[in-house]
Amino acid sequence: MPELPEVETVRDGLARHVLGAVVTDVEVLRDYSVRRHDGGPRDFRNQLLGQRLDAAVRRGKFLWLPLVPAGTARGAAAPDGDPAAALLAHLGMSGQLLVRSGPGLGERSPHLRVRVVLEPDGLGPAGALALDFVDQRTFGHLSVQDLVPTPDGAPGGLGSDLAAVPGPVAHIGRDLLDPALRRDDVVEAIRRRRTGVKRALLDQTVVSGVGNIYADEALWRARLHYARATDTLRRPEAHRLLDAAAEVMSEALVQGGTSFDSLYVNVNGQSGYFSRSLAVYGQEGEPCPRCGTPVRRDEFMNRSSYTCLRCQPRPRNGRW
Repeated sequence: MPELPEVETVRDGLARHVLGAVVTDVEVLRDYSVRRHDGGPRDFRNQLLGQRLDAAVRRGKFLWLPLVPAGTARGAAAPDGDPAAALLAHLGMSGQLLVRSGPGLGERSPHLRVRVVLEPDGLGPAGALALDFVDQRTFGHLSVQDLVPTPDGAPGGLGSDLAAVPGPVAHIGRDLLDPALRRDDVVEAIRRRRTGVKRALLDQTVVSGVGNIYADEALWRARLHYARATDTLRRPEAHRLLDAAAEVMSEALVQGGTSFDSLYVNVNGQSGYFSRSLAVYGQEGEPCPRCGTPVRRDEFMNRSSYTCLRCQPRPRNGRW
Protein backbone atom coordinates (compact mmCIF):
# COMPACT_ATOMS: atom_id res chain seq x y z
CA MET A 1 0.00 0.00 0.00
CA PRO A 2 1.34 3.48 -0.82
CA GLU A 3 2.60 5.23 2.30
CA LEU A 4 3.39 8.87 3.00
CA PRO A 5 6.47 9.24 0.74
CA GLU A 6 4.67 7.65 -2.21
CA VAL A 7 1.56 9.81 -1.73
CA GLU A 8 3.68 12.95 -1.26
CA THR A 9 5.50 12.16 -4.50
CA VAL A 10 2.13 12.04 -6.26
CA ARG A 11 0.98 15.27 -4.56
CA ASP A 12 4.11 17.08 -5.69
CA GLY A 13 3.55 15.88 -9.25
CA LEU A 14 -0.06 17.08 -9.23
CA ALA A 15 1.05 20.46 -7.89
CA ARG A 16 3.46 20.82 -10.80
CA HIS A 17 1.19 19.56 -13.57
CA VAL A 18 -2.52 20.25 -12.97
CA LEU A 19 -2.98 23.26 -10.71
CA GLY A 20 -5.04 25.98 -12.35
CA ALA A 21 -6.59 23.53 -14.80
CA VAL A 22 -10.38 23.57 -15.24
CA VAL A 23 -12.47 20.39 -15.36
CA THR A 24 -14.26 20.12 -18.71
CA ASP A 25 -15.43 16.50 -18.58
CA VAL A 26 -15.48 13.50 -16.25
CA GLU A 27 -15.75 9.84 -17.21
CA VAL A 28 -16.58 7.34 -14.47
CA LEU A 29 -15.82 3.92 -15.90
CA ARG A 30 -16.35 2.02 -12.64
CA ASP A 31 -18.98 3.25 -10.20
CA TYR A 32 -17.28 1.49 -7.29
CA SER A 33 -14.33 3.87 -7.56
CA VAL A 34 -16.58 6.79 -6.51
CA ARG A 35 -18.47 4.80 -3.86
CA ARG A 36 -17.54 7.31 -1.14
CA HIS A 37 -19.26 10.13 -3.05
CA ASP A 38 -22.73 10.48 -1.55
CA GLY A 39 -24.51 11.50 -4.73
CA GLY A 40 -23.21 8.71 -6.95
CA PRO A 41 -21.32 8.91 -10.27
CA ARG A 42 -23.59 11.45 -11.99
CA ASP A 43 -23.43 13.91 -9.08
CA PHE A 44 -19.67 13.33 -8.82
CA ARG A 45 -19.33 14.46 -12.44
CA ASN A 46 -21.68 17.43 -12.01
CA GLN A 47 -19.82 18.72 -8.96
CA LEU A 48 -16.50 18.67 -10.82
CA LEU A 49 -17.55 20.24 -14.12
CA GLY A 50 -16.41 23.85 -14.43
CA GLN A 51 -14.27 23.70 -11.29
CA ARG A 52 -10.64 24.77 -11.16
CA LEU A 53 -8.02 22.73 -9.30
CA ASP A 54 -6.71 25.25 -6.80
CA ALA A 55 -4.04 23.34 -4.85
CA ALA A 56 -2.69 19.86 -4.20
CA VAL A 57 -2.80 18.97 -0.51
CA ARG A 58 -1.90 15.90 1.52
CA ARG A 59 -2.37 14.68 5.06
CA GLY A 60 -0.97 11.24 5.71
CA LYS A 61 -2.11 8.98 2.87
CA PHE A 62 -5.00 11.24 1.78
CA LEU A 63 -4.73 13.63 -1.17
CA TRP A 64 -7.13 16.38 -2.12
CA LEU A 65 -7.47 19.11 -4.72
CA PRO A 66 -9.51 22.10 -3.47
CA LEU A 67 -12.08 23.25 -6.04
CA VAL A 68 -13.15 26.76 -6.99
CA PRO A 69 -15.34 27.84 -9.91
CA ALA A 70 -13.43 28.77 -13.05
CA GLY A 71 -12.55 32.46 -12.89
CA THR A 72 -12.42 32.62 -9.08
CA ALA A 73 -9.22 34.12 -7.63
CA ARG A 74 -6.74 31.61 -6.22
CA GLY A 75 -7.53 30.73 -2.61
CA ALA A 76 -10.91 32.51 -2.65
CA ALA A 77 -14.15 30.95 -1.43
CA ALA A 78 -17.03 30.21 -3.78
CA PRO A 79 -18.96 33.41 -4.60
CA ASP A 80 -22.23 32.01 -3.21
CA GLY A 81 -20.63 31.52 0.19
CA ASP A 82 -21.12 27.74 0.27
CA PRO A 83 -18.44 25.66 2.05
CA ALA A 84 -15.39 25.07 -0.11
CA ALA A 85 -15.09 21.56 -1.53
CA ALA A 86 -12.27 19.36 -2.76
CA LEU A 87 -11.67 16.34 -4.96
CA LEU A 88 -10.50 13.77 -2.40
CA ALA A 89 -8.41 10.74 -3.34
CA HIS A 90 -7.23 7.71 -1.43
CA LEU A 91 -5.00 5.39 -3.45
CA GLY A 92 -5.81 2.23 -1.48
CA MET A 93 -3.42 -0.59 -2.34
CA SER A 94 -2.87 -0.03 -6.03
CA GLY A 95 -4.36 3.33 -6.99
CA GLN A 96 -2.49 5.62 -9.37
CA LEU A 97 -3.15 9.22 -10.38
CA LEU A 98 -1.60 9.67 -13.81
CA VAL A 99 -1.39 12.91 -15.76
CA ARG A 100 -1.91 12.38 -19.50
CA SER A 101 -1.19 14.94 -22.21
CA GLY A 102 -0.40 14.98 -25.92
CA PRO A 103 -0.03 11.48 -27.34
CA GLY A 104 -0.54 10.08 -23.85
CA LEU A 105 -4.22 11.02 -23.98
CA GLY A 106 -4.77 8.06 -26.25
CA GLU A 107 -3.46 5.68 -23.60
CA ARG A 108 -6.16 3.92 -21.62
CA SER A 109 -5.07 1.44 -19.00
CA PRO A 110 -7.28 -1.65 -18.70
CA HIS A 111 -7.61 -0.60 -15.05
CA LEU A 112 -8.68 2.99 -15.77
CA ARG A 113 -11.56 3.78 -13.40
CA VAL A 114 -12.06 7.54 -13.68
CA ARG A 115 -10.79 10.12 -16.18
CA VAL A 116 -10.98 13.83 -15.35
CA VAL A 117 -10.53 15.85 -18.54
CA LEU A 118 -8.91 19.24 -18.04
CA GLU A 119 -8.36 22.54 -19.78
CA PRO A 120 -4.78 23.47 -18.79
CA ASP A 121 -4.53 26.66 -16.73
CA GLY A 122 -7.98 27.62 -17.97
CA LEU A 123 -6.36 28.83 -21.20
CA GLY A 124 -5.39 25.87 -23.38
CA PRO A 125 -7.68 23.77 -25.57
CA ALA A 126 -10.28 21.70 -23.74
CA GLY A 127 -9.26 18.08 -23.43
CA ALA A 128 -5.53 18.81 -23.80
CA LEU A 129 -4.87 17.27 -20.39
CA ALA A 130 -6.37 14.47 -18.34
CA LEU A 131 -6.01 13.13 -14.82
CA ASP A 132 -6.53 9.36 -14.82
CA PHE A 133 -7.38 7.33 -11.74
CA VAL A 134 -6.07 3.83 -12.42
CA ASP A 135 -6.69 1.15 -9.81
CA GLN A 136 -6.12 -2.55 -10.43
CA ARG A 137 -7.30 -3.83 -7.05
CA THR A 138 -10.09 -1.22 -6.67
CA PHE A 139 -9.50 -0.46 -2.98
CA GLY A 140 -8.88 3.22 -3.77
CA HIS A 141 -11.58 5.83 -4.26
CA LEU A 142 -12.37 9.38 -5.37
CA SER A 143 -15.09 11.70 -4.08
CA VAL A 144 -16.00 15.37 -3.84
CA GLN A 145 -16.17 16.41 -0.19
CA ASP A 146 -16.91 19.60 1.72
CA LEU A 147 -13.98 21.15 3.56
CA VAL A 148 -14.29 21.61 7.32
CA PRO A 149 -12.14 23.83 9.58
CA THR A 150 -9.17 22.30 11.35
CA PRO A 151 -9.62 22.31 15.15
CA ASP A 152 -6.22 23.89 15.76
CA GLY A 153 -6.59 26.58 13.09
CA ALA A 154 -3.40 25.41 11.36
CA PRO A 155 -3.22 24.54 7.65
CA GLY A 156 -5.05 21.31 6.88
CA GLY A 157 -2.13 19.61 5.21
CA LEU A 158 1.05 19.95 3.20
CA GLY A 159 0.53 22.00 0.05
CA SER A 160 -1.97 24.63 1.21
CA ASP A 161 -2.32 27.43 3.77
CA LEU A 162 -6.07 26.81 4.02
CA ALA A 163 -7.04 25.80 7.57
CA ALA A 164 -9.50 23.16 6.39
CA VAL A 165 -9.63 19.49 5.47
CA PRO A 166 -12.18 17.27 3.72
CA GLY A 167 -14.73 15.92 6.20
CA PRO A 168 -13.54 12.27 5.98
CA VAL A 169 -9.98 13.38 6.82
CA ALA A 170 -10.87 15.37 9.94
CA HIS A 171 -10.17 12.44 12.29
CA ILE A 172 -6.79 11.66 10.71
CA GLY A 173 -3.77 12.78 12.70
CA ARG A 174 -1.11 15.05 11.28
CA ASP A 175 1.91 13.35 9.79
CA LEU A 176 5.57 13.52 10.71
CA LEU A 177 6.48 15.81 7.79
CA ASP A 178 3.73 18.33 8.67
CA PRO A 179 5.24 21.53 10.14
CA ALA A 180 2.11 21.96 12.30
CA LEU A 181 2.61 18.59 14.04
CA ARG A 182 3.36 18.82 17.77
CA ARG A 183 5.81 15.99 18.42
CA ASP A 184 5.42 16.15 22.20
CA ASP A 185 1.67 15.59 21.86
CA VAL A 186 2.26 12.54 19.65
CA VAL A 187 4.76 11.12 22.16
CA GLU A 188 2.23 11.43 24.97
CA ALA A 189 -0.54 9.91 22.83
CA ILE A 190 1.65 6.90 22.06
CA ARG A 191 2.67 6.42 25.71
CA ARG A 192 -0.98 6.54 26.81
CA ARG A 193 -1.83 3.62 24.56
CA ARG A 194 -1.98 0.11 25.98
CA THR A 195 -0.68 -1.73 22.95
CA GLY A 196 2.47 -2.66 21.06
CA VAL A 197 4.53 0.21 19.70
CA LYS A 198 4.10 -0.79 16.05
CA ARG A 199 0.32 -0.89 16.38
CA ALA A 200 0.43 2.63 17.82
CA LEU A 201 2.69 3.83 15.01
CA LEU A 202 0.23 2.46 12.45
CA ASP A 203 -2.76 4.14 14.14
CA GLN A 204 -3.64 6.92 11.70
CA THR A 205 -5.51 8.87 14.38
CA VAL A 206 -2.27 9.21 16.39
CA VAL A 207 0.10 10.06 13.56
CA SER A 208 -0.74 9.55 9.91
CA GLY A 209 1.15 8.33 6.88
CA VAL A 210 3.22 5.56 8.47
CA GLY A 211 2.51 2.12 7.02
CA ASN A 212 4.02 -1.32 7.43
CA ILE A 213 7.20 -0.70 5.43
CA TYR A 214 8.32 2.50 7.12
CA ALA A 215 7.19 1.33 10.57
CA ASP A 216 9.58 -1.64 10.35
CA GLU A 217 12.39 0.55 9.06
CA ALA A 218 11.84 3.17 11.78
CA LEU A 219 11.71 0.56 14.55
CA TRP A 220 14.97 -0.94 13.30
CA ARG A 221 16.67 2.45 13.28
CA ALA A 222 15.34 3.21 16.76
CA ARG A 223 16.39 -0.27 18.01
CA LEU A 224 12.88 -1.04 19.28
CA HIS A 225 10.97 -4.29 18.86
CA TYR A 226 7.49 -3.99 17.37
CA ALA A 227 5.93 -5.78 20.40
CA ARG A 228 7.34 -3.33 22.95
CA ALA A 229 4.48 -2.06 25.12
CA THR A 230 3.82 1.63 24.54
CA ASP A 231 3.30 2.37 28.22
CA THR A 232 6.86 1.21 28.92
CA LEU A 233 8.41 3.62 26.42
CA ARG A 234 10.44 6.40 27.93
CA ARG A 235 9.92 9.80 26.34
CA PRO A 236 13.40 9.87 24.75
CA GLU A 237 12.72 6.44 23.20
CA ALA A 238 9.40 7.61 21.74
CA HIS A 239 11.04 10.74 20.35
CA ARG A 240 13.83 8.61 18.87
CA LEU A 241 11.24 6.45 17.13
CA LEU A 242 9.38 9.43 15.65
CA ASP A 243 12.68 10.96 14.54
CA ALA A 244 13.62 7.68 12.85
CA ALA A 245 10.27 7.44 11.09
CA ALA A 246 10.53 11.01 9.82
CA GLU A 247 14.11 10.39 8.70
CA VAL A 248 13.37 7.21 6.77
CA MET A 249 10.33 8.73 5.07
CA SER A 250 12.28 11.85 4.12
CA GLU A 251 14.99 9.68 2.57
CA ALA A 252 12.38 7.66 0.68
CA LEU A 253 10.76 10.87 -0.56
CA VAL A 254 14.03 11.96 -2.17
CA GLN A 255 14.06 8.68 -4.12
CA GLY A 256 10.40 8.88 -5.12
CA GLY A 257 9.09 6.31 -2.64
CA THR A 258 9.23 2.54 -2.52
CA SER A 259 8.09 0.31 -5.38
CA PHE A 260 7.99 -3.48 -5.36
CA ASP A 261 6.01 -3.85 -8.60
CA SER A 262 4.41 -1.72 -11.29
CA LEU A 263 1.43 -0.74 -9.13
CA TYR A 264 2.99 2.26 -7.41
CA VAL A 265 4.13 5.02 -9.76
CA ASN A 266 4.20 8.81 -9.69
CA VAL A 267 2.04 11.00 -11.93
CA ASN A 268 4.41 10.36 -14.86
CA GLY A 269 4.24 6.59 -14.41
CA GLN A 270 7.74 6.30 -12.91
CA SER A 271 8.51 3.97 -9.99
CA GLY A 272 10.42 4.84 -6.81
CA TYR A 273 13.76 3.32 -5.87
CA PHE A 274 13.85 3.34 -2.06
CA SER A 275 13.23 -0.43 -1.96
CA ARG A 276 16.93 -0.77 -2.75
CA SER A 277 17.74 0.99 0.53
CA LEU A 278 15.52 -0.99 2.91
CA ALA A 279 17.40 -2.37 5.90
CA VAL A 280 14.95 -5.02 7.17
CA TYR A 281 11.59 -4.86 5.43
CA GLY A 282 11.33 -7.76 2.98
CA GLN A 283 14.83 -8.93 3.91
CA GLU A 284 14.04 -12.19 5.71
CA GLY A 285 17.21 -14.25 6.19
CA GLU A 286 19.48 -11.47 4.93
CA PRO A 287 22.16 -10.12 7.29
CA CYS A 288 21.22 -7.08 9.34
CA PRO A 289 23.16 -4.12 7.88
CA ARG A 290 24.19 -3.11 11.39
CA CYS A 291 25.25 -6.36 13.08
CA GLY A 292 24.97 -9.18 10.53
CA THR A 293 22.28 -11.16 12.37
CA PRO A 294 19.76 -12.73 9.93
CA VAL A 295 16.59 -10.65 9.62
CA ARG A 296 13.50 -12.37 11.06
CA ARG A 297 9.96 -12.24 9.70
CA ASP A 298 6.94 -12.61 11.98
CA GLU A 299 3.24 -12.58 11.14
CA PHE A 300 1.67 -9.33 12.26
CA MET A 301 -1.93 -8.13 11.76
CA ASN A 302 -2.35 -10.24 8.60
CA ARG A 303 0.92 -8.78 7.33
CA SER A 304 4.58 -9.23 8.26
CA SER A 305 7.03 -7.60 10.61
CA TYR A 306 10.76 -7.71 9.98
CA THR A 307 13.26 -7.32 12.79
CA CYS A 308 16.82 -7.98 13.85
CA LEU A 309 16.57 -9.83 17.15
CA ARG A 310 20.02 -8.66 18.20
CA CYS A 311 19.44 -4.97 17.53
CA GLN A 312 15.75 -5.19 18.50
CA PRO A 313 15.46 -7.79 21.29
CA ARG A 314 11.92 -8.98 21.87
CA PRO A 315 10.68 -7.97 25.32
CA ARG A 316 9.05 -10.56 27.58
CA ASN A 317 5.28 -10.10 27.23
CA GLY A 318 5.99 -6.74 25.66
CA ARG A 319 7.57 -5.38 28.86
CA TRP A 320 11.07 -4.96 30.21
